[in-house]
Amino acid sequence: MKNQIKLLTFALIVMTLAGCASIYYAPDADALARRDRHIAVVPPVVSIAASKKIDAASIQEQQRTESVNFQKEMYRWLLRRKMQNAINVEIQDVETTNARLNKSAAYLDGTLEPAQICELLEVDAILTSNYSLSKPMSEGGAIALGVLVGFWGNTNETVATLELHDQRTQKLFWSYHHKLSGSVGSSPAQLVDNLMRRASKKMPYAVK
Repeated sequence: MKNQIKLLTFALIVMTLAGCASIYYAPDADALARRDRHIAVVPPVVSIAASKKIDAASIQEQQRTESVNFQKEMYRWLLRRKMQNAINVEIQDVETTNARLNKSAAYLDGTLEPAQICELLEVDAILTSNYSLSKPMSEGGAIALGVLVGFWGNTNETVATLELHDQRTQKLFWSYHHKLSGSVGSSPAQLVDNLMRRASKKMPYAVK
C-alpha cells in the first residue's frame, strides 16, 4: 500500500511538471492581432521517436499522417471557437491552405520563410506547430494514473510548440511550448483539444 501511495505521489508530481508551459508574448502582439483579419494553420512538423518495432519508412508515413490529422484538428478547434465568438480572426480553410502550399516548389523544398508562406497563402499570419511524439498516436496511450491499480501504463508523451508569425513585420509574435503526457488521451483530437484549451487562453486572438 505504501509503495502504491509513493508511486501515485510521483505520478502526480510528473503530471504537474508536465502541466507547465513556456509562453512568449511579444510586446506588440495584441496590436498585431487586432490588425489581423485572416490566419492559416500550416501543416505541423511531426516527429515520432524511433522504435525497433517500426521501420523508418513506416515512421515517416505515420509522421505525414499525424501531420494531416493534427492540422485538421487544430483548424476544427479554432473554427469552433470562432463560431463561439471566442476568437476574433478568420481561419483559412485547410483545403485551400494545402492546395496553395502543394503548388509551391519552394515551400515543398522547405526554403520559404514564415512571412513568405503568409504571402503565398494571402493571410496576415500563420500558425505553425511542432509535435514530438514518444510513439504513434494510433498505438494509443495509457493513462499514467494506471498506477492506482498497481501498474504503469504505456504513456504517450508529446512535446508541442505553437507559433504565430506575422506577414508584415516578418516576426514571431507569440509561441506556446508545452509537454503533455498521461491523461491527454490517445487520439489527435483529444491531444489537440487538451493543448488548444490551454494555449488559446494565452493566444493574442482570444476575445478578452
